[in-house]
Amino acid sequence: MTLSTQMAQAQPGPASPPARPLTERLELVGFALAFAYLVFLVGSVFHGYWLIDGAGQPIANDFVNVFAAGKLVLEGNPAAAYDWTIHRQAEVAAVGHEFEGYFNWPYPPTFLLPAAALAVLPFIPAALAWLAVTLPLYVVTIRAIIGERCGILLACGFAGVVWTAAVGQNGFVTAALIGGVLLLLDRRPIMAGVLLGLLTYKPHFGILFPLVLLLDRRWQVIFAATVTAVALAALATLAFGVAPWRAFIDQVLTTGEVVFNQGRAGLFKQQAVLGFVRYLGVPMALAWALHGMIMAGCAAAVACVWLRATSYEIKAAALGVATLLVTPYLYIYDFPVLAVPIAFLVRLGLRDGFLTYELAALAAVTTLILAYPFIGVPSGLLANVVVAALIARRAWPELKPRADIALAMR
Repeated sequence: MTLSTQMAQAQPGPASPPARPLTERLELVGFALAFAYLVFLVGSVFHGYWLIDGAGQPIANDFVNVFAAGKLVLEGNPAAAYDWTIHRQAEVAAVGHEFEGYFNWPYPPTFLLPAAALAVLPFIPAALAWLAVTLPLYVVTIRAIIGERCGILLACGFAGVVWTAAVGQNGFVTAALIGGVLLLLDRRPIMAGVLLGLLTYKPHFGILFPLVLLLDRRWQVIFAATVTAVALAALATLAFGVAPWRAFIDQVLTTGEVVFNQGRAGLFKQQAVLGFVRYLGVPMALAWALHGMIMAGCAAAVACVWLRATSYEIKAAALGVATLLVTPYLYIYDFPVLAVPIAFLVRLGLRDGFLTYELAALAAVTTLILAYPFIGVPSGLLANVVVAALIARRAWPELKPRADIALAMR
C-alpha cells in the first residue's frame, strides 16, 4: 500500500449533518399545521363554506350573535340582545337573509361594549377585524409563555385555532386573558389582576382562580381583579342601564335549560363532563352531580399542586387545564385555552427535556381536537383529560416526597 493510499484512507469522511434542534423541528410542525389551516379556510371561502356562501351572501356563524347584539346597542335597545326573537331578527338583518337555527347572546352586558364597536363596521369586515385583533393577542401570549420563537408557530399550529377562526368566536380572547394572568402573576400582579377582571366577560372560566389566589395570598391580584370587574360592570350600567343585567340573569337560566336539559343546541357539541354525560343520556340531576364531583376533584388537585409543587410551570398548567375541566359550558371554539397549559408544558420540556411519549401525546391532543367536527363526538373532553394526565405525570415527582413523609409520620 502506497503512502498516498494510506493518507487517503486516513482522511475522515464528510461529517454527518447535525440533527435539527428540537425548536426548529417544532417550528416546522407548527408551520405545516398553520399553513394547512390557512389553506383550509381560504378554500372554504372559495367553496362557499366560510364568510360568504355560494350565492355571495354572508354566512351566519357564531360571530353574528356579537354583531347583532352590537347593532341593537347602536339602535338604543341593548336589553333586546337577550330577547331571542328580537335578537334573531337582528341576526337575519346582519347577514341579509334567513337561515336555520339561532345564535343566542349569553354574555354579561360588559361584553356589549366591544360588540357595539364591531357593529360600526359592515358584517364581513367586522368579522375579519375581530379575527385580526384577537388572534395576535392569543399568539403573543402563547409565545411569551413558551419563551422561544417556536412559540409563534406552535400557537398558530394548535388545533383550536382553525375551529375558533372558522366560527368567529372569542376563544382567542379567553386564552389570551387566562394565559396573561398566569404569565404575569409573579412579575406584574396588578396587570394579572386587571386581565382576570376582564375575564368576567366569561365568568365560568374563572371558577378556580379565587381559590388559587386565596391559597397563594395574592392580595394585589385579588384587589386589581375586583376593581376591574366592578369598574367594567359600572361602565356597562352607566352605558346601558340595569335592564340588560336583569335580562342577562334570565338568559343564563334559560340557556342552561335549553342547552343541557332540552339539548336543543346539540349535546354532542358540549366538551365538558356535564354535556358529555347528558349526551350519553344521563338524567339531568345525576349529570350535575357527576360534574360537581369533577369540579370538587379538580379544585382539590389544583389546591394540592399550588401548595406543594415547586415548579411554577406545573402550577400554571394544572390551573389552566382544570379551568377547562370544571366549566360546565364548553365548546370546541374555546379550545385555544388548552394551548395555555400545553405552552407551560412545552416551556418545561424545552428547559428540562421532554418525558417519554410526551410530545406524541401532545400530537394526539391536536388530532383529537381536529377530528371533532368529523366524528361528531365530544373528543375535546378526552383531549383535556390527556393534557391533565401529562401534567399529573410531571407534578407527581414534586408531590411524592411530601406524600412519603406524611406516610412515614403515621
